[in-house]
Amino acid sequence: MAEHKHGPVASNRKRLAVAFSITATILGAEVVGAIITGSLALLIDAAHMLVDAGGLLLALVAANLTTRAATSKRTRGFARAEVLAATVQAAVLLAVGIFVFVEGVQRLISPPEIASGELIIFGIIGLLGNIASIVVLAGGRNSNFNLRAAFLEVINDALGSVAVIVAAIIIFTTGWTRADAVAAMLIGVLILPRTFKLVGETIDVLLESTPRGLDLDSVRSHILEVPHVQAVHDLHATQIATGLPVLTAHVVVDDECFYDGHAPQMVDDLQKCVAEHFAVSIEHSTFQLERAQHIEHEHETHP
Repeated sequence: MAEHKHGPVASNRKRLAVAFSITATILGAEVVGAIITGSLALLIDAAHMLVDAGGLLLALVAANLTTRAATSKRTRGFARAEVLAATVQAAVLLAVGIFVFVEGVQRLISPPEIASGELIIFGIIGLLGNIASIVVLAGGRNSNFNLRAAFLEVINDALGSVAVIVAAIIIFTTGWTRADAVAAMLIGVLILPRTFKLVGETIDVLLESTPRGLDLDSVRSHILEVPHVQAVHDLHATQIATGLPVLTAHVVVDDECFYDGHAPQMVDDLQKCVAEHFAVSIEHSTFQLERAQHIEHEHETHP
């Protein structure tokens, strides 16, 4: 199986590496441009690019870490590192979003001088770089979560560059320098929704919530429909990392399953049930088969 996955994984890592290189280059150019022009919009777009470059780097690191085998010390490998990194990224995004609105309001009240001609040049440089990243990532954007997220990152970056260019044109043609602050706040609006979404997703994983899109009541019903199953308790479904949901359950089965050699087939049937019947495919599942009398030895059970 590993041989079949090696090609796509290597291709995805290459796409991410190229997109990261482009984004890092644009970031450097926009920082220089913000210093030269004094533009808040360009500075905030650079901060946006910094976060996105970090996101692409994390995606690239995660793509490499997922190739590492689990060990006795790290039985899940480095899968949870993705969640921790995403939490840090969300915190940075939130700080950037708050800063842009505070600074934007101040600049609306007292707008500084903006070098609009240079701002247009740096905005175009950013947009061209973002378009290049979009082309690189477009072919593999549906391969996995990392690539989908990275593709959305550069789409947002492109919109931010467009906002910078529009602001520069308005300033150049009308002299209304407050357009820079308006553009910066618009970029902030693009940042915050993604921030809250990312925060929600990482909190769900860290709290070991049921994976989104998975209905445990439906899972329970399907398990109960498997022949010889009497009851289900201590049913848990969590998500270790993106694309890695896990499920555990205690399943009460007919006594004869333990005497006629049917128990191993029961495990196969249960694992097939949760892997094939739901929108969220659970390939990592663990079932404890029990006789009805075993409930007397449980310290505490729950549905």
